[in-house]
Amino acid sequence: MRRAIVTIAAVAVLAVVPGAASAGVGGPAFYVNGAVYRTVGTPTDLSGTGAPAHSYDTIYEFFGAQLNVATAAPGDAGYNGGRWMVHGLDWNTSYADAVAEHGGANGVIDTNTEIAALLADGGAGGAMDIGVIKSFVCPVIKLAG
Repeated sequence: MRRAIVTIAAVAVLAVVPGAASAGVGGPAFYVNGAVYRTVGTPTDLSGTGAPAHSYDTIYEFFGAQLNVATAAPGDAGYNGGRWMVHGLDWNTSYADAVAEHGGANGVIDTNTEIAALLADGGAGGAMDIGVIKSFVCPVIKLAG
């Protein structure tokens, strides 16, 4: 039941684009290894295309708790050109506890290392990956600063 509720919430949040919280950055935004990137929503849906998972990069959906976190950006080795699989997170503790444990000095989870720690040991790090909730294409633009 909980997974169904989380999935319904994810679909509602992702109806426009993942990372819908803009945090005052001029559009949908997300973190990639501590830097903030923005994007422009596109009406694409790549679910059911049969494309292999390795042809996508991952965005972890925080369901409004903070900006989402992507695993790659333009210029990173293996970046897949803006093809994304969004994975939802389900908290084993609370978001606040997870940030206190893994959020680093800036108080948010915003790097691949922090995501790995969060998901470590089958969720013992604070959250579990509930799987792919959307696949799509969108551009990624790094914000200055």
